[in-house]
Amino acid sequence: MVKNNDAVMISRYIYEFLHDYAPKFLTDSKHTLKSYRDALSLYLAFLESEGITPSDFTRGCFERPKIEKWIYWLKEFRNCSSNTCNVRLASLRVFLEFIGSRDISLIYLSQEAKLIKKQKSIKRKANGLTRDAVTTMLATADTSTVTGKRDLVFMILLYATAARISEILSIKIKHVYVSGKKDPYLTIIGKSKKTRTLQLLPKAVAHIQKYISEVHGVSPDPEAYLFYSRVGGLYTKLTPVAINKRLKAYAAIAHEKCPDVPLNIHAHQFRHAKASHWLEDGINIVQISFLLGHANLQTTMVYLDISTEAKAKALGTLESENERKVDKNWKSQSQTLSSFCGLKK
Repeated sequence: MVKNNDAVMISRYIYEFLHDYAPKFLTDSKHTLKSYRDALSLYLAFLESEGITPSDFTRGCFERPKIEKWIYWLKEFRNCSSNTCNVRLASLRVFLEFIGSRDISLIYLSQEAKLIKKQKSIKRKANGLTRDAVTTMLATADTSTVTGKRDLVFMILLYATAARISEILSIKIKHVYVSGKKDPYLTIIGKSKKTRTLQLLPKAVAHIQKYISEVHGVSPDPEAYLFYSRVGGLYTKLTPVAINKRLKAYAAIAHEKCPDVPLNIHAHQFRHAKASHWLEDGINIVQISFLLGHANLQTTMVYLDISTEAKAKALGTLESENERKVDKNWKSQSQTLSSFCGLKK
């Protein structure tokens, strides 16, 4: 058995952080939770490459010089991009904040980590749509058909509310409050089943009312989906695959009139576009964060500053070494640091 109080304590904290604290109090996103685990696994792998064993595993292993050397290791030996290194560092900082909250003598580790500068990276705005591109897309829908009417209203709502595609597709008739309302609005069910209210402007209201009247009839079923599947019927959601396929068909036509329209368009770009346009129009970032349904302001800032591709790369999976279940192995006699902490068998 390893006779190292720091090693036992830190390994317990790693388990508690990954399996209890993070999923209960920080996030329910599988991608973010995996990012935390990846960062800690990579940090332990780095320490092992430095010859650190469970007997040498102390709080000093998380001090600033070690972390800075780890970042260099990620870049030079793991070929990680600057964006990826920054995400790994951010995840490690969250863990250090956690252990500092558990033991006051460890607070200095978090404070030191905050002083480490991020790696320089090229920041690009999210790949949204220009205002002309949005206008051209809306004008492309053929409203002489039921499908065209549906697609037009879908695009209008997608842009007007900046809601996620899953949120729009989950709207039922009972979530639409437009008839006789002074301030018409939609009730959106977002991530983690959180609901938020989004007000609608007159133009959007007019299109929605006309669509419901013509497609759902004068007495629509409250439980019917606003955008239902033609195959499954009123109580079956239209799928993201189906709507994105329709959008690409419109993009092929719209691109000829407006080169700003990307041929590989997808629904999420309307959300990006609206957020960017709100920002250009002078709307406060805090208000935008609320309208987008983000849990915290930092998410909105990142959302507007870098592309989806960059975020995906930063949060992307590495090797399968982290897929295994983390066990309580701090009492084992394993000779490797990773297995001692339960992150690698």
